[in-house]
Amino acid sequence: MIPEEIIIAPVITEKSNDQMQMGKYTFEVNKKATKVEIANAVEKLFNVKVLNVNTMTVKGKTKRVRYVEGKTSDWKKAIVTIDTNPGEESYLSKGGKVVKISKKYKDSIDKFMGA
Repeated sequence: MIPEEIIIAPVITEKSNDQMQMGKYTFEVNKKATKVEIANAVEKLFNVKVLNVNTMTVKGKTKRVRYVEGKTSDWKKAIVTIDTNPGEESYLSKGGKVVKISKKYKDSIDKFMGA
């Protein structure tokens, strides 16, 4: 699946807004998507580093209209934790020289609240 098929929409609630300050973002995802596919899709779409993915299946509610009773669809929710402090990395090159590089990842998802 391509990343656009995996991530369907952001879930915006009071709880998800509170978790955004800790680097946790909530998305509605495809029911067949795995945690690895979700992490790769978020990294590709939003250019962030994903640390953790928690998923859950939300059961549909029973609704009633007059005499007819029906059920809303089940859907899958993913809470994605991103790296909010992408600092510099250093490593030793061939000559024993220390090389520092800055990470190329963002520290938040700008498009989440419609910005």
